Amino acid sequence: MNIIKINPINEGIYTEIGYTWYNTPDAAPSIADELVCVTEAEGDNYYKAAEELYDMYIQAAQYVIDNRLYHLLDIDGSLIAMIEHTWEDERHFHLMGRFDFAGGLDGIPIKLIEFNADTPSLIFETAIIQWMLLRHNKMDETQQYNSLYEAIKESFVRLRQLNPKFAGSPQDIPRALFSSLDEFPEDENTARLIEEAAFEADFITDFEFVDKVFFSSSEGISLKDSERCYRYDYWFKSLPYEFISLYEPDLAAILTDVLRNERAVLLNPPYALLFQSKGLLKILWDMYPGHPLLLETSFEPLAGVSYVEKKTLGREGQNVSIVDKTGRTILSKDGEYGAYRSVYQEFARFPADGVGRSYQAGVFFSYEPCGLGFRREQGIIHNNSQFAGHIVASAV
Repeated sequence: MNIIKINPINEGIYTEIGYTWYNTPDAAPSIADELVCVTEAEGDNYYKAAEELYDMYIQAAQYVIDNRLYHLLDIDGSLIAMIEHTWEDERHFHLMGRFDFAGGLDGIPIKLIEFNADTPSLIFETAIIQWMLLRHNKMDETQQYNSLYEAIKESFVRLRQLNPKFAGSPQDIPRALFSSLDEFPEDENTARLIEEAAFEADFITDFEFVDKVFFSSSEGISLKDSERCYRYDYWFKSLPYEFISLYEPDLAAILTDVLRNERAVLLNPPYALLFQSKGLLKILWDMYPGHPLLLETSFEPLAGVSYVEKKTLGREGQNVSIVDKTGRTILSKDGEYGAYRSVYQEFARFPADGVGRSYQAGVFFSYEPCGLGFRREQGIIHNNSQFAGHIVASAV
């Protein structure tokens, strides 16, 4: 791998811009003081892979809907009506997601690991931090595969065009509310960053924590406090849909009514959960067996090959095990998602540096591929693995 050393950004600057989760639990910096050098061919191939796979995901999701296979994806019945309603209506636009890939560097083939399509992390790092790293080191900040912030802003423009009901005249400007749970600063500040993109796309925007938002089947989504009494046309939430069905089933029912009554658009749309579930990896393999971007995937352990066991709706690298071809577990990481169905995916080779850290590429998709970044780790890559930015190799 071609890695170059750079000067790190002072933590005080990170705090000033709202990036407050810059240390991992073991106190190591969450941002690498190195950049991955990516050739134009490698960057283009990552983007081409994301574009092709997004189309395949659409076909696989349609297959699940047509054949009522929600149980294979561990999707709760309380969410099915809202999934199907938004799937059939183009006004419910998928704002963004992040593909995770093995390979792509040093001649290693690109392989899909999963698609974080509902509430993807690394938005702040990919859109802002890695751009700042180039600027801080007096490098050409245009020499990255990184238009994520601009792409999100353009997607909000598309949302306005798809939903003229919420902007019927120059004076009728759509309102968008952005929410997170109040105990997660990464979710809050990521939501606020996306709020800024919507504001620049000429939305009226507000932020409020989920527990202070008012939900009504007939009235929609609103705030009702001493300073704000508004109904919102769009609600961006950093709360996963499966959490809503598990912990707030009444809210799932209300949101279904809100959608049916055309009182609001949800971001990401409920059908993003079809993409999010790793059960769709098995559907993809069944539909496209042997596809060069896919790894063999099953709901049963794979025979004769090394594989990774993970959960359909697992997150943050939890409940993951790496098993060799003899059936021996070599690495595992516990977590809180053990109740979900296991998915078994053929082990893939990752690019690695001289000290044995594996590099997983993340490619964001918002209408089109729009941002590349990397996580690196010795062992199982997880939510606190170090983020490494990149630069186009010809610019070094």
